[in-house]
Amino acid sequence: MDRADIPARLLKHEGIGARVPRKEDARHLVGKGNFVGDFVLPGLQEVAFLRSPLAHAVVTGVDIPPALAGKVFVRDMMLDAADIGSPSSVPTYQYSALPPLASGKVRHVGEAVAMAVAPTRAIAEDLLEEVDVSYDELPVYYSAEAALAATGEFMHPEWKDNVFLTLRADRDFDALAAQAEVKVSRTVELSRQCIVPLEGKSVLAYWDFQTDQLVVVSATQVPHLLRVGIAQHLGMNEEAVRVVSPDVGGAFGYKGQLYPEDLCVAWLAKTYRTPFRYLEDRREHLIVGANTRQHHYQLTAYADRTGKLLALDAVITIDGGAYSYYPFFVGLEPGQAIGNLPGPYSFRGYRCETVCVATNKPGFMAYRGVARTGVCFAIELLMDAVAREVGREPWEVRLENLVPASAMPYVNVANKHFDSGDFPASLRRAVEMIGLKAVRERQARGEPDGRLIGFGTATYTEQSAHGTTVFANWGLPVVPGFDQAVVRMTADGGLEVRVGVHSHGQGMETSFAQIANDVLGIPVARIRVVHGDTALTPFSSGTYASRATVMSGGAISVACKELLPRIQSIAGYLMGVEAQTVALVEGRAVSGDKSIPLSDVGGAWYLTPQDLPANVHLGGLEVSRAYKPAVDTGTFTYATHAVVVAVDTETGEVEILDYVVVEDCGTMVNPMIVEGQTIGGIAQGIGTAMYEESPYDEQGQPLASTLADYILPGATEVPRIRIDHFETPSPHTEFGAKGVGEGGAIAPPAVIFNAVNDALRGTGAAEVLMTPLTPRRLLTALETAKRGQEHMR
Repeated sequence: MDRADIPARLLKHEGIGARVPRKEDARHLVGKGNFVGDFVLPGLQEVAFLRSPLAHAVVTGVDIPPALAGKVFVRDMMLDAADIGSPSSVPTYQYSALPPLASGKVRHVGEAVAMAVAPTRAIAEDLLEEVDVSYDELPVYYSAEAALAATGEFMHPEWKDNVFLTLRADRDFDALAAQAEVKVSRTVELSRQCIVPLEGKSVLAYWDFQTDQLVVVSATQVPHLLRVGIAQHLGMNEEAVRVVSPDVGGAFGYKGQLYPEDLCVAWLAKTYRTPFRYLEDRREHLIVGANTRQHHYQLTAYADRTGKLLALDAVITIDGGAYSYYPFFVGLEPGQAIGNLPGPYSFRGYRCETVCVATNKPGFMAYRGVARTGVCFAIELLMDAVAREVGREPWEVRLENLVPASAMPYVNVANKHFDSGDFPASLRRAVEMIGLKAVRERQARGEPDGRLIGFGTATYTEQSAHGTTVFANWGLPVVPGFDQAVVRMTADGGLEVRVGVHSHGQGMETSFAQIANDVLGIPVARIRVVHGDTALTPFSSGTYASRATVMSGGAISVACKELLPRIQSIAGYLMGVEAQTVALVEGRAVSGDKSIPLSDVGGAWYLTPQDLPANVHLGGLEVSRAYKPAVDTGTFTYATHAVVVAVDTETGEVEILDYVVVEDCGTMVNPMIVEGQTIGGIAQGIGTAMYEESPYDEQGQPLASTLADYILPGATEVPRIRIDHFETPSPHTEFGAKGVGEGGAIAPPAVIFNAVNDALRGTGAAEVLMTPLTPRRLLTALETAKRGQEHMR
């Protein structure tokens, strides 16, 4: 029976497309979340780490007073723990191993040299005050430029230079560049940042004597992958390790790997069979977590006289820090950069070299948008520069360069397989929403307060839900494949959904329940999503790269579709009707004028099997299914952002007057959650654009180690954001879903900088091309222009 045949009075839409309030908010709004810091265990010992004050040095000695035996530990005491490896088969990759505690050498300020355990963190820190470490300093590579200039004493002694990885692409570049009438070059930079989730690294471990298992409770977004890593590096069988991830206070990529602290705490629990816990404090995070976004672009666009792109030439240098984290995080950034720099544009000549350099800073790791914020910033600033060179409106030049909807599906110059969408329509709609004609008129009139008005736009693509095909090409030691889901109907007509991915704020408990509801008609309130525990859930490589709804959501959908006919068969038998006439609506089985509650179906299977038909499916009311799209080169979410700003040339202050987004993430499971994800991402993108920076001096010392120095946007810095949605279902995924988790953070730096540069056009100031756009940087650009004008008089 089709849902279209069900009377409207019986239907309450909670499935795909409904704005269902988030189930998880109920506990968080009343302070009943359950985080690693909330756990109370008998005999719990807190762990503190003694961290290096130097960026690069040989550890010549560690003096531990005899009274601290069994309370303070160094690397030599952890003989059954391996250094954390991150291998890759990419030809140019140079392998580095990350020791759980420094082994002979430290490579960045904050690297852990020793750890202490005590009943409280304060006591553990006091114990570390009694430990004396001696160092011999080594040359400090405080920048990629300094590291590349080194001729010896490299970051890792077995290396031939200080380069993790070099990637190159060349497709018809020379021939197409030779046809260009216009050539435009720019140098664009993103500063280093922290990720700054509300909750930092958090890990607790204990030995469960009943199950004879090491239990690791971690604020991780990849519980199954963490289990694999801990078992491998502690020499344990996987069945002897269980990872539990409770509520997670934000992650954004920061909690997607195996950290030295994870391994240390797990080793303590394995060795001493006592509970141990480590909670990262904010200063530790700002020092050791300053590890993302730092890109340098040298770009040249080749175009005709109208601004139509023919070819792009780029050299991308990425400051990768000292180590690659497990399983292969330093390699993701250059891979994503070289692959995504062309963005949504349809040119055919491309030459790019991406160099990821090792420096004396914390190791690079994923942050919301992995490299795509940087490449969007670079290509979109370059597009505005091309438009200025040919004397046209930037949005018009973009419009003519975007891949048209008629070309979909489209394989771009970097071999990205765009599955669907209408990029030009999103740009036209954003320009319409912002009211560009009125903005230009206002700009021409001038502001009463003397501020300058500017308009900017940017269009991006976000490759999401990367599949096996993509990851296997990167030479990873752990290649994501199928995601699995288990759905189980209960005796009273409810539903349990078990998935291996884990939520860190995305609303999965709601969205996944909606997907199941869409197939089975069980009310969202009666659907429980179980996740975050390797003992209870099927395997998944985890939650990252905007993949959960496509992969695990797809698995839930196909599992529910397999369960559906089993429920219909039992319900039809109980009602005396044909199974194919039965529809599931609001927790009931309905056929014509007959209906029964689903508790009758569940009760028959579990409690009164004498009521079942003779040919009942022996799989019962539980289904486990794996899923990945048949075409697994990724889905492509896209959006256009547009913004209007006011620039105060006296103070350097930039005010965002209007911000609009036109996004397309395919079929939206819950538009309210999509909007929340987008707005949250934009807030982080505004931080990248205007506030956040982790600078280092020439000795490799971090200069932003407190929140007085590291500035985050607050509520007053984030404007009202207006969002319009397109829905172009992906042809490759279950119910047409695409990923959306990272998109909002990608475009803000590009769109804000384009707007500011537009405002400054008549001042003679140089374009601002380096994040963050602080008042100091803006005033420097204006002052340079002013001095140049005075010199010409």
